[in-house]
Amino acid sequence: MMSSVSTFLAATTACSIGLVAGGQGAAPIKALLITGHNNHNWKYTSRVHAETLEATGRFEVTITDEPASALADAAVLSTYQVFILDYNDLHAPKRWGESADRNFEAAVKAGTGVVAIHSANNALKGWAEYERMLGLMWRDGTGHGQYHAFDVTWTDPDHPITKGMPPITRHKDELYHNLVNSQNAEYRLLAKAFSDRATGGTGKDEPMGFTLSYGKGRVFATPLGHVWENAIESKGTVCATQFRTFIARGAEWAATGEVTLGPAWKDVRRHNTLTQAEKTEGWSLLFDGTNATGLRGYRKQAMPEKGWVIADGELRVAAKGGGGDLATVEEYGDFEFSCEWKAAPGANSGIMYRCDEKLDYPWLTGPEMQVLDDAGHPDGKKPQTRAGTLYDIMPCAADVARPAGEWNHARVVAQGTRLQHFLNGIKVVDIDTTSDAYKEAWKKSKWPSMPTYGTTASGRICLQDHGDDVAFRNIKVRRLN
Repeated sequence: MMSSVSTFLAATTACSIGLVAGGQGAAPIKALLITGHNNHNWKYTSRVHAETLEATGRFEVTITDEPASALADAAVLSTYQVFILDYNDLHAPKRWGESADRNFEAAVKAGTGVVAIHSANNALKGWAEYERMLGLMWRDGTGHGQYHAFDVTWTDPDHPITKGMPPITRHKDELYHNLVNSQNAEYRLLAKAFSDRATGGTGKDEPMGFTLSYGKGRVFATPLGHVWENAIESKGTVCATQFRTFIARGAEWAATGEVTLGPAWKDVRRHNTLTQAEKTEGWSLLFDGTNATGLRGYRKQAMPEKGWVIADGELRVAAKGGGGDLATVEEYGDFEFSCEWKAAPGANSGIMYRCDEKLDYPWLTGPEMQVLDDAGHPDGKKPQTRAGTLYDIMPCAADVARPAGEWNHARVVAQGTRLQHFLNGIKVVDIDTTSDAYKEAWKKSKWPSMPTYGTTASGRICLQDHGDDVAFRNIKVRRLN
């Protein structure tokens, strides 16, 4: 499957192109992010990497979860300036297919750049051209110690990628050691880290970033960027500003041969707006960054006088502010709702929908997409109550929630009895409330004791005040009927 990252980003933000040092007015760099299989949490990391690039305003990213088919079309590949590799073939076919392999090699030889992240260097053992392209590979004898914090220092501070960029300090990650140069490729070392024996390392410096040439193609590779599935503590690795800076600057160099991005990654997109395409599709903006004109207090005529704060383009519920839940001014039956949310450590909230204001609380009728800091809240320990779930009924199909302090992209689609939740670009819940699977899960939940729950076909969409610090932005909705 190939999809533009804008498929999920455009539902939440309008991208601002060219707002980078030296890149004013420049056309976006077209990048193809190759993923779809990895022994690491690729559904999480691939979408974070894509957003890392697009948020700079310098890139337009397309994601493929099916590289064998996506790379088989040479004409399409020729439109990209850089490939981002977040792929590992462990327990998968060892090659993408003859035409895909050939087209990939040819595109890079002709000048398409490559960025290889973390376990991409584990992949495709025995494919000599891939190994020559990436240089240092995870092969027999390679390993790593404990996941821990360490410093990355520049060995080549004058390279365009590293020039002016502060060293990476106290970065939590895996530190690969004894990478193998199986094809004797020539590479230029940019960065290193000391692999301490105390953490299971080698007692020597190990390469953490380097560049190569493959034909006319420029290649940037780093073994940094480890995130295991269902390992909440590792999720911050790829969200760290220093790591994101390294990846974005490396990708720009691989694509163009120069770096215009600044020494610290930042999100330059415009938020709380609608694109022209969204307007055409019938989206309505509920919060424009200054006024929440599409929202009001639950069972109230206006926004609460306390508890909810609008500042810096965010609609924030203050911890213990006592404002109560918010509700949409209008009611919705079949709809698509989208927003971004950011939870403070340990925070809890929710997006409830089809809520009947005749009852005292939204949760008495409305199903809920959970909003949560999984690592810091007790609900994060139960599969049915983690972020993105259909609260206390259906768990998430993928582990893609981001850590406290990071923005998450949420989307709810309700059509008749079918409910779908999307979190950070991945469908995590898809259930028909008339199905046996739903009925069995419902019986085991708290809801059988509340006979009004899930009985409404339309109602308000609500943002929950659970007494914790949670921020929202890019809040929008459209009717589907």
